[in-house]
Order: sequence, then C-alpha cells, then structure tokens
Amino acid sequence: MTTAFDPIDLGPVRLANRIAMAPMTRSRAFGPGNSPTDMTATYYAERAGAGLIITEGTQPSVVGQGYPSTPGLHSAEQVEAWRKVTGAVHEKGGVIFAQLMHAGRVGHPSLLPDGLTPVGPSPVAAQGQVFTPDGLQDMVTPKELTEEEILQTIAGFVEAARNAIAAGFDGVEIHGANGYLPHQFLSTNTNLRTDGWGGSVTGRIRFHIEVARAVAEAIGADRTGIRISPNNGANDTTEDDHRETYRALVPELDRIGLVYLHVGEGPDRALSLELRKQWSSTFILNPSTPGGTTGPEHLELIEDGTADILSFGSRFLANPDLPRRLREGGPFNTPDTDTFYGGDAKGYIDYPALG
Repeated sequence: MTTAFDPIDLGPVRLANRIAMAPMTRSRAFGPGNSPTDMTATYYAERAGAGLIITEGTQPSVVGQGYPSTPGLHSAEQVEAWRKVTGAVHEKGGVIFAQLMHAGRVGHPSLLPDGLTPVGPSPVAAQGQVFTPDGLQDMVTPKELTEEEILQTIAGFVEAARNAIAAGFDGVEIHGANGYLPHQFLSTNTNLRTDGWGGSVTGRIRFHIEVARAVAEAIGADRTGIRISPNNGANDTTEDDHRETYRALVPELDRIGLVYLHVGEGPDRALSLELRKQWSSTFILNPSTPGGTTGPEHLELIEDGTADILSFGSRFLANPDLPRRLREGGPFNTPDTDTFYGGDAKGYIDYPALG
C-alpha cells in the first residue's frame, strides 16, 4: 500500500515523501523591490522536509500584485534574492516550486506604482476589501484587459517562469485558483466578455490553457504545474456551471503534459474524483476541511488513491517539521493567526521543531 511517506517522482526530480507545503501568502517581502529576505530563506529551509514546497503567491508582473509586501519574479533583484531561498532549500535536500500569482482585480491602486490600476477580464469590481498601506480599502473596478494586453499578460507569466528557473527553482505552479486573474476568466460573474476569451465555456477556459501552454513551452511541461479551485467562491467568484467548466478545462490542461494538477477542493468531492480520473500525471489535493485544517486523518487519501500528494497549509506554517509530526501522530503547534500576514520573525521562523 502506498503511504504519504513513500517517495514519488515529479518530472525530473524525486520527492522524499508525498506531503507538500501549500502556497501561503505571508507578506514579508521586505527586500528591495518586493524581494524575499534572508528571513524568507530561513522560513523555507526550515520546511525542506516537505516532499514539495510551493511558495507563497509571487507576482509575475508589477500590476499583478494584490497585497502589501508580496514577492515578485519580474526583476533582476528579485531573481537574485530568490536564489538565496532556493539555495537554502536545496542545501537541506528539499524541492521548491514558485507559485506564479497574478491577482487581477483583487488589489488596489495604492499598491501599484505609476498610476497603474488592477486589471481583469471585465470591468466588474470584487465585493470586499483588501489590505493596503493605508489600511483596509474597498476593491476598485478593474481595467478590462484588451486582447493585446491579455497576450502581454501571458508573456509576463512566461518571463516570470524563466526567471524562476534562473533563480534555482525546480519548477513553477501557475495559480489558476482562489479568485485571482486566471480564475476570474473562468468565473461567470467576473468574465462578461463576448470575444474569444469569454462567453462560452471554451472561451472562459482559454486563458488557463494559453498560460499553461506558453509556460510549458518555455521551461518544460515537466517543470510546470497548475492549481485550480472549483467553485470555492473565493474573492467573490461565481461559477454557475462549474462541473461543465472543469470537465472541459482539465483534459485540455492534461494534453499539455503538465507535471501536476493541484486541486484546492471545494464542497464537491465527487468532482475531485472525476478530475482525478481525467488527469494522467501527478494529482495533488488540498482537501476540503470545513471548519478545520488538513491533518493526520487525511493521510488515508494517499492510501486509497484519491491523491498522489496531499498539500498542507496552516499546519505546515506552524510546524516546520510537519512530515515527522504526521508520521509520529503529533504533537502539533497551533498557528498564530495574528502573525499570518506581515510582521517580523514572530509567527514566521520561531515555531519549534520536535526534539
């Protein structure tokens, strides 16, 4: 029987186990130009016992930033800073992918330079507020991307993926989930376009496909993964036909030969199982845990074949040696929610390991 502690090949790399660190925004990119710091390198190196680390969302372009102090991969200084992070992880024997996250309409002009404003597939504001240097503010109506700007945005993902490889990452994960730009193209309340990038299911899944294809061609499909989150409603998204949408999307992504599909599961386990059958390579699951977090009780999802790899979020944040704790059944540190976003070493690199 396969267990979560067995190794698995992920493209050209071998993972020591099937426990992944899920991407988690930490808002501590305090280096020049939103670069990671030495503290970031320590944070990820402490968690190198994960089979796979997927970094916090990292913007592929200036306009892709949606929150304060999130890192980018679009400048030389950012690439150089990330080299320290990947080097620290590799020195500990870990594997690390960069998550490329374009926030789209989620954000605020005060987070962006040079008079830029958030962008989206259609000029539809997200309901809700976002953290800014001036406190919480309502999200604004985004600028609708033109066809030319869509192609430029895709090119930005490609350049960021190349930068990730140059910075020493083992691969990249395209963030196609949680209400950010690619997900905004999928969602029926955020994509009101009538051109080839909207309207029908075929039009709405096109952005995901074109980004995935372009990135895979640039750095190799065996270094390219993607994350989706069917019908989770994040950031004011609505998917009226989510089953039809994802049944169409996943086979198209599979044809590109991506190294993994990472599903942030909503309330529809039956759909997750369908997508698992449609996917021919590694299937990573962040299981739905209403009111709780992924824990030891979910390891059976590896054993019964529901997933190849399980990703853990806040439990990994608070337990740098999570694979060992899962194997031993705990104990588990409790995450300090007050230090999730921004701050210093407290709640970041001061959680103790066992023994």
